[in-house]
Amino acid sequence: MSNLPNALTWLRVALVPLLVLAWYWGGESTRWPAVLVFALAGFTDWLDGWLARRLAQTSPFGAFLDPLADKLLVLSALVLVVDRYGGPWLTLPTVLIVTREIAVGGVREWAARRGVSGSVPVSWLGKLKTLSQMLALLLLLVGGEVVGVNLLNLGIALLVLAAALSLWSLLEYLKLARRLIAEAA
Repeated sequence: MSNLPNALTWLRVALVPLLVLAWYWGGESTRWPAVLVFALAGFTDWLDGWLARRLAQTSPFGAFLDPLADKLLVLSALVLVVDRYGGPWLTLPTVLIVTREIAVGGVREWAARRGVSGSVPVSWLGKLKTLSQMLALLLLLVGGEVVGVNLLNLGIALLVLAAALSLWSLLEYLKLARRLIAEAA
């Protein structure tokens, strides 16, 4: 458990309450502390994976903790932006993303209880989903307008894309889980 990639993942977990505090402490006029915390946490997501592969420090615990830390970060940020901005164009994609995360967790738990284990490889679809989701959340946390571009609208559009990719990746995940379960039977 004690290696640099896992320490960075733990840092990401620790940054989640700091993100929430920074968001509400800063208020409407000062979002930048929360944006910086989110950006740092997002960077640790990339860095811990890169270091784990580069230093050959992958571990079963890291494989468990990394996606959990990602979910804590993303779901917390989603709650913050829905609380701040509301509306169906934010709420519906958020519900779809949360539903996907719960469904994948449920399938993993169900498969583990039946002795079906297997690594689900990270696909280009998963990487694209994560990228669009993180970029959407960053834009939504920043909000406002920059050089004539409404960051809130752009963030919402990317979040809708992330929700669509989440559903697509859920279907791919369910197909793979179904095959693994059939092979184990």
